[in-house]
Amino acid sequence: MSGIGRFISNWRQYRAFKRLPGDERKIVVFSESTQDWHHHATVIDELTGRLGRSICYVASDPTDPGLRQDNPDIRPFCIGDGFFRIVFFQTLQADIMVTQLLDLDNKDLKRSVHPVHYVYMFHSLISTHMADHENSFDHYDTILCAGPHQAEEIRQREALHGLPAKRLVPHGYFRLEQLLAERRAAPPLGNPAEIHVLLAPSWGERTILNLYGLELTEILLAAGFTLTLRPHFQTRWKTPEVLDAITGRYGEHPKFRLIEQMGESDSLYDSHVMITDWSGAGMDYGLGLEKPVLYIDVPPKSRNDTWQELGLEPFEMSVRAKIGAVIAPQDLADIPNEINRLLHDPEQFLEQIAAVREASVFNLGTSATAAADAIIAIAAELADERDRT
Repeated sequence: MSGIGRFISNWRQYRAFKRLPGDERKIVVFSESTQDWHHHATVIDELTGRLGRSICYVASDPTDPGLRQDNPDIRPFCIGDGFFRIVFFQTLQADIMVTQLLDLDNKDLKRSVHPVHYVYMFHSLISTHMADHENSFDHYDTILCAGPHQAEEIRQREALHGLPAKRLVPHGYFRLEQLLAERRAAPPLGNPAEIHVLLAPSWGERTILNLYGLELTEILLAAGFTLTLRPHFQTRWKTPEVLDAITGRYGEHPKFRLIEQMGESDSLYDSHVMITDWSGAGMDYGLGLEKPVLYIDVPPKSRNDTWQELGLEPFEMSVRAKIGAVIAPQDLADIPNEINRLLHDPEQFLEQIAAVREASVFNLGTSATAAADAIIAIAAELADERDRT
């Protein structure tokens, strides 16, 4: 579709939403990218199924799966990511917006001039105060927390800065539930040469692939391990030369392969250990697939220079030694020994992982029910307030 065609289509979708009667757009779910649907889907199933509500699903991306669901209780609208999205946010008339959009009211997407209750849903277990801006969560009314650490961090920031108290809902983390349900055991190990290592770094100039990619690949293959490199999708866009250098040297090696398809899952299930840096995938892998993660201790990725003022260690920092081990960059040569150590006692590791998961994540197995019930409770309160005025 041409630029003009997209503009006209987005305008028509925006107008169609605006024409809906008020009682047909009380609950709006906004999706910024196609990745959001996987986290929203189970909550929407609860809302439209068990709880019998209809919702409006408003998306920026025309390829968003939420726009093509065979569910009469989902009203889909694609408004694009330009002018009409900005106007949509500024003029929204609805009771509730549920979203995974970060930094509401901090950038071009503002709170509506009309009264709307904004509900933020986390799509990761990472903490609120290091990887994101210090005020990324300040302008929501309710936050669906994946774990108790996020609730503690938000309350601490509110107390330090005199912010209004938000409603914090113990929600959970669907991706973890999905991995626990779908996981399968990696191939059994008879000797170290059968170990399959998944190298899954985050992206950026100061991450392990950019800093040590060739060296890491050489060390792991020289140890006799099978190595799957699964880079963050941004790597191909931002620093493709890093991937090209590795595949240029090792692409024909019989124990090396490169996976760039985001939907691919066999490498997650068939590997025995992951190596990463600050990628959130490490927490999913360790807590969801119950396999060890080896973290290379490069400086953390932070968009908040004042994160230490809360006096709380970020979850993605504290959890590393609990779901695997941390190794310094100057000790890369010792990685094969560390991997063998991590895989030495799988039963003890499983017990440790279960304890960490139980303490760190809300409502395992019932997160969608918790979120949907909280949203409906808010809707009922808003309806009662209208009736009293």
